[in-house]
Amino acid sequence: MDQLNSDLLRTFLAIAEAGSVTDGAARIHRSQSAASLQIKRLEEVVGQAVFDRHGRGVILTAAGETLLPVARDVARTLDATLREMKSDDVRGKLRLGIPDDQSKGILARIVAEFVQSHPRVELEVTCATSTGFEAALEQGALDLAIFEVAHPTPGAEVLRKERTRWMMTRHQDLLSRDVIPVALFDRDCWWRDAALASLEALGRPYRITYSSQSVAGVAAAIEAGVAIGLLGETSQTAELERIGAQFGFGKTPVSHLILGRAGDDRTPALEAMQVAVRNAFS
Repeated sequence: MDQLNSDLLRTFLAIAEAGSVTDGAARIHRSQSAASLQIKRLEEVVGQAVFDRHGRGVILTAAGETLLPVARDVARTLDATLREMKSDDVRGKLRLGIPDDQSKGILARIVAEFVQSHPRVELEVTCATSTGFEAALEQGALDLAIFEVAHPTPGAEVLRKERTRWMMTRHQDLLSRDVIPVALFDRDCWWRDAALASLEALGRPYRITYSSQSVAGVAAAIEAGVAIGLLGETSQTAELERIGAQFGFGKTPVSHLILGRAGDDRTPALEAMQVAVRNAFS
């Protein structure tokens, strides 16, 4: 008798969430051909097609839409059971600083992986702008933190590097104005200093029309056509375009996302959280 097994459902789930066989196969570390064979087998079991081809990707059929929540429930239940059975006896308290402008999906995975694997650790999370995190580590107010710097110190653990870019909405030519409207981060952020230095080097009149503590706030102002602004490359959307040398702007700095800890203490809880963070950004 044919049966649905978790391996077929995980492959289906990866492809459904990725929107293509190639990207879905990469998520579960399989070849495209192996993933395609598994989907073919799944469709033989359920007796219906679960995907329709759509350009270079795939979309769910009605049968696929029915199967999707089942696949998610099965994967979630199996993963939670395994984590519970493998959970360790790590105890203590851990204070973690997480920047609120990073991907919510990545940050959710960090917390979820850690809490489910180490349920006896009391986790205190500060989710805010990361400008004060480095000082908080030095003062002992945080045990571990993720923060951005322009120039990492020797030996710093860099999780990710990202080039900053000037951007503006595609729907308005703000650079044709006599005075360029600019959106900046608040005064505590080094991105603000980098943006101001770039504007001074440009040599054109500008006016600060908008300030925000968060990437989301600055990006929203740019998308709304209120101003141009300096963002990381990963913040670019279909509504934004990069502006650079063609308009006279010089090279902008690289942002380094750092994983830092307070002092040299290496408690089991701290080591476990470092692994969770590295896994999320790997």
